Amino acid sequence: MLGTFCVLSAGVQRAWSSSSCLFMDPSSPGLVLQSQSTDVFQNLALEDWIDAHVDLQQRSVLLLWRNRPTVVIGRHQNPWAECNLPAMRSAQVPVARRRSGGGTVYHDLGNLNLTFFASKKAYDRRRNLKVVTDALRRVRPQLDIQATDRLDILLNGHYKISGTASRLSRKSSYHHCTLLHSADRSAIAVLLRPSCPGIRSNATPSIPSPVANLSDHAPSLQWEELLEAVVQQYSSEFGLTSSSQCVDPADEALFPGVGSMEAELRSWEWTFGKTPKFSVETQLELRDERPAARCSAQLQLEVKNGRVESCRVEVPATWLPERLSASLAQALLGERFCPHRAAAALSALLRCESGPLHSRLHNLCDVLVAAMG
Repeated sequence: MLGTFCVLSAGVQRAWSSSSCLFMDPSSPGLVLQSQSTDVFQNLALEDWIDAHVDLQQRSVLLLWRNRPTVVIGRHQNPWAECNLPAMRSAQVPVARRRSGGGTVYHDLGNLNLTFFASKKAYDRRRNLKVVTDALRRVRPQLDIQATDRLDILLNGHYKISGTASRLSRKSSYHHCTLLHSADRSAIAVLLRPSCPGIRSNATPSIPSPVANLSDHAPSLQWEELLEAVVQQYSSEFGLTSSSQCVDPADEALFPGVGSMEAELRSWEWTFGKTPKFSVETQLELRDERPAARCSAQLQLEVKNGRVESCRVEVPATWLPERLSASLAQALLGERFCPHRAAAALSALLRCESGPLHSRLHNLCDVLVAAMG
């Protein structure tokens, strides 16, 4: 399958797009939806839309989805502390901030995401995880699968195959979890590491755990078999009789306003600007090839709403005049904590300086920009 769960006929798509009855059947105790998209922002927006617009007081909804390679951080996390942003830019892997709490996770097409929607009163994460563990035990009874007190799912009592996060609203709730079938574990090791040294923050930190894929221990378990087992177990647990339905999360006719939700999730203001206030204190190693010399500098930054609120660069006066290091710090105030924006802000300062100090100032700018991830 090319990154999708199933394909609807054009006639069925038109019927759904022209009607809002998908969520309106009062006789149905629940619904299973499978997203046709592998775009993380579209799928997270669909989660938001269902949570905001579907009456969950009388029915439950299970949304199944997966994404192209992506790193997803929790609502209260710091992307610079959680993600290897330079490596992600190089590999064209986006970072997305979800609305639920919890830690950072890596998604790709070998990872199944499950979102359980219910009323706030019916919110029950253990029941939801039981759907997953019972489904796995049914199709591969030889596997040692257990849900933990932290609401993870472990394989063989040690390897994490599923992590959990949730969000509670005034009347509704959703609980989502991952399920590692055949994800790229080498990407997890490379991408889930800090970008910047010296970050101090009250943001929620991730707790590293050893992970495994189901395919490592049950090689014959195919994606389609796993998906069918989960759908059947959910239907049995919640009393559903209808089959799952495929939906396009970008369909404005079916999900009015979902595009604006997606746009917000894609924005820098949401992904980086919502980071809890943090500081950076780190040492910068400087060098000058003409003549060969080295020096250390101290960088101190305060970052609020993703922008530099204060900046201090302490460089020995014998290396660089204080007026230049002060001008550098001043140029960064109010700028996004971002290497591209910082480089642009410092380029004007570099253009104004010539002579023997230019190479040292240029090196300081380069090292400072690199420290921003």
